[in-house]
Parts: sequence; C-alpha cells; structure tokens
Amino acid sequence: MSRLNIYDRRERALVAAADVLLAPAALRRAVRRTPRAAPRRILCLRLERIGDLLMTLPALAELRALAPGAAIDLVVGDWNAEIAGAIPTVDRVETLNAAWLARPADPAASSAPAVAAHALRWRPRRYDLAINFEPDLRTNLAVALAGARRTAGFSSGGGGPLLDVAAEFDTRVHTADNAVSLVRTIFGGPADAPPTSRLQIPDAERTRAAALLAPLGAGPKVGIHVSGGRAVKQWPEERFRAVAEWLIRERSASVVLTGTPADRAQIDAVRAALPPGRVSDLSNGVGLLTVAAAIEQLDLFVTGDTGPMHLAHAVGTPVVAIFGPSDPRRYAPRGTRDAVIRVDLPCSPCNRIRLPPARCTGHVPDCLTGIDTAPVLAAIDDILKAQARC
Repeated sequence: MSRLNIYDRRERALVAAADVLLAPAALRRAVRRTPRAAPRRILCLRLERIGDLLMTLPALAELRALAPGAAIDLVVGDWNAEIAGAIPTVDRVETLNAAWLARPADPAASSAPAVAAHALRWRPRRYDLAINFEPDLRTNLAVALAGARRTAGFSSGGGGPLLDVAAEFDTRVHTADNAVSLVRTIFGGPADAPPTSRLQIPDAERTRAAALLAPLGAGPKVGIHVSGGRAVKQWPEERFRAVAEWLIRERSASVVLTGTPADRAQIDAVRAALPPGRVSDLSNGVGLLTVAAAIEQLDLFVTGDTGPMHLAHAVGTPVVAIFGPSDPRRYAPRGTRDAVIRVDLPCSPCNRIRLPPARCTGHVPDCLTGIDTAPVLAAIDDILKAQARC
C-alpha cells in the first residue's frame, strides 16, 4: 500500500481502511483497454483553493504540450472560475463546489456522495484521460466514476487502487513539481521544450486595473496582502502596517491593499495609518481577474503564504513572501526575483495548517512572531533596487 500523507491519525486510519477495501479495484489495471497514444478529450480536477489551482499551471502547460490536439476540460470550485478562465491551456471550465473545501462553510456545496453522483454525469463525454491533481480519496473516486479510458492521480491521500496511474506525492518537493511529474508519468516523459505557465489576463481587465491604480501617480507601487487566510498563517497586522508606512515614508512608494470583504478589519488596521492619496484598496467589489491585472502592474507584492502570493507569481510580479508553518520547499514562489522570509525553529515548518498544534492556537505562532519587519524591509529594498537598475 502507498504511504498516506495524512497527519490526522484517525483520518489516516479511515483512509487506509478504505484503500484495503478498494484494493480489488486495482485488478482493473491488468485488463484495462489500451489508451490512445494521443488522447482526444481530457478531464482535469483541481477543486481546492486559489493557490492550489495556480500551482497546477505548470502541469496544465505540460499537459497541453504533450497533448496539443486534445480538448482539455478543467473542473474547479466556483471561487476559482475567473482565474481558471484565464488559463490559456484549458479549453473549457466547469465548477463543482466540494463541501470540505468551501470557506466559509456552504450548505449548498456538494458532499462527497454528491460529488461522486456528479462525476457519473461526465461519463457520456467519453473522456480518454481523467487526471486528479489533488491527493484525496473523494476526488479520486470521482475521477474513477467519470468513465475515462484511463485515470491518473496521487495515491497519498487515499484511493490509489481506483486509478490506472497512481503516483506518490513527494512532500519533499514543490507541489507544482509533483503535478508536473504526474503528467510526465502519464505520458512517459517531458515535453520537448519547457512550456510557459503564465495566466493570460484579458486586455479589458488590464485597462480596468490601470484606471484603479492611476490616482496613485508616480513612484513604486507595492501590493500588500494583510490576511493570512488562517490564524496559524497570520503575520501580525501591525507589522504589515509598519512595512506600508516605511514604503511610503522612506521609498516614496504607493501601497495597494488586496483582500476580500471578510478581511475588512485587517485591511482597515493598515489603511488607517496611511495617507489617502498613497493607498488604493482593492478589497471591495473588484473582481479577481481585475485584481490579478492590478498585481501584474505592481513593482512588488508583499504577503504571507496565501493564494494572492501564487497569483502574483502567476502574473510575473516579484514577491516577498512571509512563511511560518508552511514549508517553502512545497509552496513558495520560485521566480528569479522572489524572496522568502522565515525563521528556523526545531518545529517549523510543521505544515500543520488545517489542524495546528495546540501550542500554536489562539495566538500567532512562534514561527511568525519570530519574523520582525527588518528582513522583510531588506528584501523589499533589494528587489526595488534591482528593478531600478534594469
């Protein structure tokens, strides 16, 4: 049996038991029909959050390079529909909200049985290949029920016996590399040339973004995403505020704040300290693609380990990323001008984001309180100076 990468002991035991029951399904690999050399229709699942989808861009680009004539359908949560529509290697986007991924909880989202029932409705499309990019028993079951001639995914979240190609998810390497490796395993090797994996932002969104940023005038424009998304990943708001104040005072920069209405209190804690003419707030009524277009036009983006961090990377904007419990080897942006700020602790990175240790709940964990503003400001300065020399 494949090793399960599930840190909750009870959940791991349940998934292991399910895999034992599913083991006879592995026999279908021995009798499956020979896959077409060049699949004509491909189904891809990536139902998780924005960062997870964006880390799949290199794999989707690799898939397009290896199957240039195929129609590629991508299924995402509706929170990612706009971004998915800007992935140039995808032909069709469909939304499916899984209840275990909805934040906040959505009573209308699909339970695991409902996701499985939805997958049965894909069977008439007669996919040649179905790929699940998330290591999860529930979505592996959905892929198996889709009726594709060949199925592929990761075994480390359970459900490996249901797949024709069941790859290990290597927690020592980047999530994007795992997804690319899965595609290459399916096709037996890499594409002839490294494909590009940037988002394709529509010109209309770039125009809207430029209009939003125009009042800021000249000087560097730096984006700041205050919210960590989860308490365990939250760098203190007062330190984001100190960074924003320093940018305006010492570097004559303007600050662009991003977030959602749910982040209002955190954004206001930063915005209240800044002169109105030097700050733009994109957290109210601005579509996600417009935000992406605005980030594309910035000189730099400062954030924790968040979806917007991956969004900045996907549009080519340099990032200063503040990491706490998450492992940068697995999640950090890897642009040539990106900087990752973290502290070395015996317990960090623990990667216990969904179920943090008891000692790290109810307050900012030590791996984030240990990061002062000084290394963040130094990284910002290095990037801005390098850009000024270009």
